[in-house]
Amino acid sequence: MPVTDAARPLILLTNDDGIRSPGLWAAAEALSAVGYVTVAAPREQSTGTGRSMPITSDGAIHEEQVTVGGKTWKVYAVGGTPAQAVQHAIFELTPRKPDLIVAGINYGENLTTGISISGTVGAALEGAAFGIPSLAVSQETDSSYFLSYSDAIDFRVAAHFTAYFARLWLAWDGMPDVDVLDINVPLGATPQTPWRITRLSHRTYYVPIAPTRERLDQPGRVSYQVRMPETLEEDSDVHALRIDRVVSVTPLSLDLTSRVDPQDLTLRLQRLPGGR
Repeated sequence: MPVTDAARPLILLTNDDGIRSPGLWAAAEALSAVGYVTVAAPREQSTGTGRSMPITSDGAIHEEQVTVGGKTWKVYAVGGTPAQAVQHAIFELTPRKPDLIVAGINYGENLTTGISISGTVGAALEGAAFGIPSLAVSQETDSSYFLSYSDAIDFRVAAHFTAYFARLWLAWDGMPDVDVLDINVPLGATPQTPWRITRLSHRTYYVPIAPTRERLDQPGRVSYQVRMPETLEEDSDVHALRIDRVVSVTPLSLDLTSRVDPQDLTLRLQRLPGGR
């Protein structure tokens, strides 16, 4: 296992775009000023895998060398999803429990209640399940870049906010029901762009598109497109990012229980035909 400076925070960095993503390396360079960074990311492109744990993942870990900011880094390519990369890193690659887990920087924004599909958010939630403060960081891009490793995307500002919130998260003693910060940086942002605490929009933002094929036994994938909702909640992540052009910071909880009054829900169900 790697040896670290015990006086510095230990940061585990992963993503869902894969070990070769420029967004990952922009985050690595920025976070290296905050703490000791261990990079363990999926061997393959893993967008849309959520927090999944497929039994088909082989779990093989390959050590690689990558040059970042003129320095050579030892990194780990993991045969699995982002959430599985987090598990393997905690069990096998870090000398102690990380102080912080960062997932990103993702090509494309992760917004609305559809974030449960995101491998970036899934990795952060998996880190939080281990009791580790976690961040999911995404850069708004045109949808044509979502599955790319394009060097046309400038991650410097998103990297700035990655390091900024990493420092805040490491200094904070926590708050009940806040396990992950989902951070989305608008295209064209600067280090001076304001940030805002938001909530997930309930509007549909990623619209599924049915496959086009002549027979059901032909290959066919459900794809999607980004579509701005006609109306938006003013306190939502989409409104902050797409309308107000500020950095959206959404607190997420591992507790998926609906925030409803249990007694009220009980009474409503009991009043229905057949209820008791």
